[in-house]
Amino acid sequence: MLNRRDLLRAATIGGPVALFPWGFIPSLAQTVPAALPTAHAGSGPRRRAARIVPFAHAMQVPPVLSPVSRTDSSDLYRLRMAETEVEIVKGLLTTVRAYGGCFPGPTIRAVKGREVVVQQTNDLDVHTSVHLHGGHVRSQYDGLPMDFVEPGETREYRYPNEQVAASLWYHDHAHGLEAENVYRGLAGAYLLSDPHESGLPLPSGEYDIPLLIRDARIETDGRLVYTDPYECPHMLVNGKERPYFEVAARKYRLRVFNASPNRHVSLRFANGEPFTQIASDGGLLAGPVKLDELTLTGAERAEIVVDFARYPVGASVVLENTAALESERPEVLRFDITRTAEDRSRIPDVLATLPPIPEAAVHREFWLTTFPDTRINGRKYDPDRTDVRTTVGTSEIWTIHNRLTRRPAGVFHAPHSFHTHLVRFRVLDRDGEPVGPAEAGLKDTVAIHPGESVRIAMTWGDYPGEYVYHCHHLVHSSHGQMGRIDVLP
Repeated sequence: MLNRRDLLRAATIGGPVALFPWGFIPSLAQTVPAALPTAHAGSGPRRRAARIVPFAHAMQVPPVLSPVSRTDSSDLYRLRMAETEVEIVKGLLTTVRAYGGCFPGPTIRAVKGREVVVQQTNDLDVHTSVHLHGGHVRSQYDGLPMDFVEPGETREYRYPNEQVAASLWYHDHAHGLEAENVYRGLAGAYLLSDPHESGLPLPSGEYDIPLLIRDARIETDGRLVYTDPYECPHMLVNGKERPYFEVAARKYRLRVFNASPNRHVSLRFANGEPFTQIASDGGLLAGPVKLDELTLTGAERAEIVVDFARYPVGASVVLENTAALESERPEVLRFDITRTAEDRSRIPDVLATLPPIPEAAVHREFWLTTFPDTRINGRKYDPDRTDVRTTVGTSEIWTIHNRLTRRPAGVFHAPHSFHTHLVRFRVLDRDGEPVGPAEAGLKDTVAIHPGESVRIAMTWGDYPGEYVYHCHHLVHSSHGQMGRIDVLP
């Protein structure tokens, strides 16, 4: 059984292993063979990636989970984490780790002010911990890195949903295992609405679609191999490799998630047509922003509106990743316009009134290092050490530095993806330059590029307790690029 000492030992191993958890780690390999791969990608039986045939699959929309019971104030859900077989690449069956038998997990739709209770049962042979990314929840329900759901155990999570509408997601956070658990399938969308957002004339219902985008490596025999991102040529959308999606000639609200453990994506339409961003990680922007490309580091989300009415029925348009390696195909998803449909939706000029940027009483600095290993302020994560103490209601400005002064060729995770639990923040500036409107809304994850310094402002609430902050390129947090923050009453 993988224990706390084994996990901490793995998290503090330096050198290349800290960057590449698919490498050999004896303490983990001897304890739980299924937890981490026990050989480098090039050793053992010869591997061959399954042939890529873009647009062979119809894209699926993850099913919306139904509660097993309801009260006047809450909804109860039950999910099991277990292995299941799915068809990711056409004609091949692949074993994944899944919530509720779905890859990705079923979507949970929540409403502000109505509590969601999820009972998670772990039927896997590895530890798990379920984190609602972007959720404002009490510490005991946050899915802290050492709060394991052990094999055979059930744990209850309570989400009060006392925050504005946003595209959140739930995923594994078991320390030392989170990168592989998410890679193997433990992730799903959690869409929170509120009366203001629901009252806007945005596309809704069947025209409001989550897109969970991530990379993978599927072998010719169907195996999902956990390896470095340079060897992950398959790009998945909602669990299918480079699918197509049939749409009507009208506006769609697309909720885009970067669910890749270790890479960023830059998305654009191959024909250069623009689209409109309406929300970021923490909810609606103040107003719509026209874009022709959207870059998301690990765990970042954005909501965009695309008007397919500009294309005739029978046309197609391809979404591509301009951050793909030269050896990779750029296609991500093809939209096929197959029909007409009535469209009364529109994008208002004003989407939300954002809270004022708080005046900080406290300023802190964080230095993120990548080589020779991953650390914050020179230290690796220790769950028994408090790195930051603050109090509920305290406003702070954090300056986060990426110590890597130049980006090594081909390194997907040279930018850091910095995430704070419990609170959303406002991004103030990058290297002293104010950020643009697409990044000026409420955020919970922010990109820090090599050599860059980014300032963020937040107010700590709503609950006292233990939380964490970390890089959300999960290979980094798995190996210690994480700190503990204690929020005092």
